[in-house]
Amino acid sequence: MHIWWYIIGAVLVCAGVYLLYCQGIAVSKSIAAILFVFRSGKNADRAVLDSCTGWVRHAGRFSEKRRYEFVLETQLSKGDVEVCLLDRKRQQLLRLNRQSPEGCIELDGKSRYYLYWKFQSATGRCELRW
Repeated sequence: MHIWWYIIGAVLVCAGVYLLYCQGIAVSKSIAAILFVFRSGKNADRAVLDSCTGWVRHAGRFSEKRRYEFVLETQLSKGDVEVCLLDRKRQQLLRLNRQSPEGCIELDGKSRYYLYWKFQSATGRCELRW
């Protein structure tokens, strides 16, 4: 009988993590870094890094249907960073990097979108605003 309590507890924890991820609060990542600080916000994401290689993906918070302008500001001393906006099927809609730091796109407030950050030996600071 006690095994059922463990199973029920595990299911509840998994459901809670899934709900947090869908709301853009939980983040999935695969990072190797000396220093990695990532903050997801309502109108911006910010990262401070040192020798960071890997990726971060989280659900974007876009509550209304309108045209969004994305601006990627990078202050890197080495390495590179790229941010992609993905739809719910994880198809790329927009890609920003140091060569192409700005982009506009019409988003629907009812759809789910993901922001996918990719770091290549990056050191410095970067911010994505919308």
